[in-house]
Amino acid sequence: MSRPFTLLIKPAGPDCNLACRYCFYTTKKDLFAGSPLRMNDAVLECLCRSYLQLRFPVSVFAWQGGEPTLMGLDFYQKAVRLQKQFAAPGQSVHNALQTNGILLNDSMCRFLADENFLLGISLDGPEEIHDYYRKDYAGRGTYARVMAAVDRCRKAGVEFNILVLLNDRNVESPDILFDFLTSQDFRYLQFIPCLEADSGNPAQPAPWSISPEQYGRFLCRLFDRWFDGWTEKLSIRTFDSILSVLSNGPPLECTFARTCSEYVVIEHNGDVFCCDFFVAPQTRLGSILDTPLEQLAAGPQKQNFNRQKRTIANSCLVCRFLDICGGGCVKDRIVLTGNPAAPSCFCKSYKMFFEHSLPRFQTLAASLASKKKFIRPSFA
Repeated sequence: MSRPFTLLIKPAGPDCNLACRYCFYTTKKDLFAGSPLRMNDAVLECLCRSYLQLRFPVSVFAWQGGEPTLMGLDFYQKAVRLQKQFAAPGQSVHNALQTNGILLNDSMCRFLADENFLLGISLDGPEEIHDYYRKDYAGRGTYARVMAAVDRCRKAGVEFNILVLLNDRNVESPDILFDFLTSQDFRYLQFIPCLEADSGNPAQPAPWSISPEQYGRFLCRLFDRWFDGWTEKLSIRTFDSILSVLSNGPPLECTFARTCSEYVVIEHNGDVFCCDFFVAPQTRLGSILDTPLEQLAAGPQKQNFNRQKRTIANSCLVCRFLDICGGGCVKDRIVLTGNPAAPSCFCKSYKMFFEHSLPRFQTLAASLASKKKFIRPSFA
């Protein structure tokens, strides 16, 4: 049997119903010029059949975009029918869906709850923060519509996480974010640092990116708030990942792993890529319509891509935090330097954060071990 891997699927490609200024994936439309940005039935059936026939004990379909709910309810009903058709008895199949929430109506929410989808809902903070970047094509803010979708998910019983994109606006307000998110009774949070190259000067960060100092300060303050009475009530994925490593488990985020994750990106037309940060002609592995999926995921091009994370800067080799951070994400090394062996742009952030928090993390990890509590897995 092939080594297990998961799928990150872009059924509507880079297409989206919002016009968030900081989105890196909408530029990928140029790769698919002239083709409709929707997954057709042939690609969907090939995807479900070829993946589930590998008979992994756990098979994960993570639907992302762009905006995957543009495909509509019928598409996901068909996907689930195909999963049930091709899965073997006892085979565990999980679905996760990352969404801006705008198109989540009552029917969609009932379906997602009935089929045990795990949602990630993008929300950058309270209204004045969220609406600064997350606007629709008419220039209108989307906060009210996202919060209405959250209410519909709760009423239907949909399990969801909140994903916060840390940008130059909200990264300076950790207390405002923490108070807002906890006041809304959100219990599963992810914070993703924004770092993109400026279109006019690729050696400089885009205006909405955050600096290493900003991210370090944010993590330190977030940790202090979380550690003060919230450790068993609030799951923050980066913190869960660190606790897992300190408890001799795997990192829950590929950022902190020693090699890139065992997943592949499936675009709407069946093209397969190494990583969604690296969707480009040179990282295209092939097409599921032409080549068996397991060959694409286990082939030399993908494995060489995964291993490049192990080639780290000399400064990382002597860093006492290497076992925790794993050298950081290759994207954060290469985005401004072009060098996958450069230190992560967030190296200073992590050093600042671990210096501040590591003793308390170690104490907490020991406490959780004594209570035999486990970190909640997340596929979104």
